[in-house]
Amino acid sequence: MANRPLSWITLALGATLVGAAALAGSGAQTEEAIPVRGLVDHTDTLDGAQGEGAPEARPGAKAKGYSPYAGRTTPTRVYFGDTHHHTSNSGDAFMGGNRLTPEQAYRFARGEEVVSSTGLPVKLSRPLDFLVISDHAEGLGVIEQVAAGNPALSADPTLKRWGEALKAGGKPQQDAMNELVSAQAQGTLPPPVKDPAVVVPIMRSVWQAYTATAERYNEPGRFTAMIGYEWTSVPGGNNLHRNVLFRDGKARADQVLPFSAWQSEDPEKLWDWMARYEAKTGGRLLAIPHNGNLSNGRMFELVDFGGAPLSRGYAERRSRWEPLQEMMQTKGSSETHPSLSPNDEFANFGIAGWEYGNLTLEDKPESPEMRPFMYLRGGLAQGLLQEQKLGVNPFRFGFIGGTDVHNSLTAIEEENFFGKHVNQEPRPDRWKHVSKQGFGKTRYTWQYEAAGYAAVWATANSREALWDAMKRRETYATSGTRMTVRFFGGWAFKPEDARSRTLADAGYRKGVPMGGDLAQAGRDPGSAPTFLVAALKDPIGANLDRIQVIKIWSDRSGKPQERIFDVVWAGDRRPGADGKLPPVGDTVDVATASWTNTIGAPELAAVWRDPQFDPSQRAVYYARVIEIPTPRWTAYDAYRFGITMAPEVPMKHQERAWTSPIWYSPS
Repeated sequence: MANRPLSWITLALGATLVGAAALAGSGAQTEEAIPVRGLVDHTDTLDGAQGEGAPEARPGAKAKGYSPYAGRTTPTRVYFGDTHHHTSNSGDAFMGGNRLTPEQAYRFARGEEVVSSTGLPVKLSRPLDFLVISDHAEGLGVIEQVAAGNPALSADPTLKRWGEALKAGGKPQQDAMNELVSAQAQGTLPPPVKDPAVVVPIMRSVWQAYTATAERYNEPGRFTAMIGYEWTSVPGGNNLHRNVLFRDGKARADQVLPFSAWQSEDPEKLWDWMARYEAKTGGRLLAIPHNGNLSNGRMFELVDFGGAPLSRGYAERRSRWEPLQEMMQTKGSSETHPSLSPNDEFANFGIAGWEYGNLTLEDKPESPEMRPFMYLRGGLAQGLLQEQKLGVNPFRFGFIGGTDVHNSLTAIEEENFFGKHVNQEPRPDRWKHVSKQGFGKTRYTWQYEAAGYAAVWATANSREALWDAMKRRETYATSGTRMTVRFFGGWAFKPEDARSRTLADAGYRKGVPMGGDLAQAGRDPGSAPTFLVAALKDPIGANLDRIQVIKIWSDRSGKPQERIFDVVWAGDRRPGADGKLPPVGDTVDVATASWTNTIGAPELAAVWRDPQFDPSQRAVYYARVIEIPTPRWTAYDAYRFGITMAPEVPMKHQERAWTSPIWYSPS
């Protein structure tokens, strides 16, 4: 912390110093003193002798609560980590060549240098604060036994062939991995793999070894190893996966074997199992759906898994068990699509290659009619409409990032990107490697994204505190940057709150943080909600371009609407006649994969009031923070390997963060 700028320290502690680029001509102002009561023990005061030898009160000293931080219960620090991570325990990861175990994954996340499965040394620029290893529950550790020639498995001809492919490596191994993923999607896995008598003993042993490793590497206050797994429902190739996160440690987690999609692909059956776990152990669980962009419209469909219309009971259970959705990972962005958001110039981010169809490019190609029910912005809109119909919002979720790496390495910095799979680790020709083919389309490795991080505003770096923050949705997603972002909603924020050194104190005192609800209390008739938003650049990353607020609401005819508001930005730009803010500029030198922070702002903050507020309409708001252009991982590969890629391969982009929403309801 000593080498970081003062503004970083103050924002990390819940405050900010607003730079001149953000609020030109406005100096930082100090709020009136906030009364501090009940923060010290009554026998530890200075306003009278409390036993022999007690110090006398000095002139000017506060009688009680001198320390402004004593007794603080609100989060003062954001923690960065990964909630979606696979090791060699996952069947597809092992089939793809990953030989790194959970232990090596934790060591890497904690900042140690390790050697990848392709023999390359690799290390993070900075350690992560937490990691959730979420290996697939389906056949946990079983493919390793296939490779080892377990007789109960190798008696099956398909599994024997897969075992031979694993020994051969190269294309046979890659083909076998794709065959495995497709067989899972189509329900055609070899019978021994789904035989409980064969696989349950293997899976239980691997699960208990994993939880033991998590206990060894869990160090509250320094690094959190949160226990979790992935439930991999993929009917017909349509992605309905969920990552299940435990608030608990090994003692409770070992009382169960993770519920898998082999038992049921219906999310409601997963929720039933989660409820039974909590009743049995006294523990707590939550689930995070991911890759709505690969669900072919099934992530936010308006029927349940069996095809019946959504009910109030379904809505209550989904909102209870699934407080978050994954915004972005290596398989693209799930925010929105240009066809859904034609007025959003930043909508075409992380889309290329992922809009062809679902996870396996099987069943049906993606169509525009599917998109309102698969992208998160569409899901939020559908939630408002369902709340009006059912009385409960089934799609009331916050945002979080993840990686979905299958090589045990959360190495997603653009200049340090080791891909999703082992066959996508750095080499000169990885950019043109064929990942999937279907519907006459091809997905290449260059279309994978170096993304994304989970950012969590928690009161401590511990399993319990991080899980609690996720449950209340006080989280945001990033595309791989570690910028710090605050977002509060209320009815009484003033411009001076954005100029205050104690910005977050005002946020919690006057409103609710990201993930919350705007209460009717405190709203004067005719008033509109106000939002306090602030962002600070990644200390070793790019400057900021702008902060936007995205508003989604349903109009009087019941049709979803959205609008993007530029709230605060760097420089002296002014919106044009079309209302659009001009681009921030571009300092990227693709030839050398470099850029400069000579444009943009290190920090931005503002108070914004909704100019179109209708108190009778449900609405949801979230903030999006955009960085200045920087080189993409493909540019670093082109420079370091001295290669030229195809013209359609992007070489630069603008990294970003998305805060969890804040909801308004008229009742």
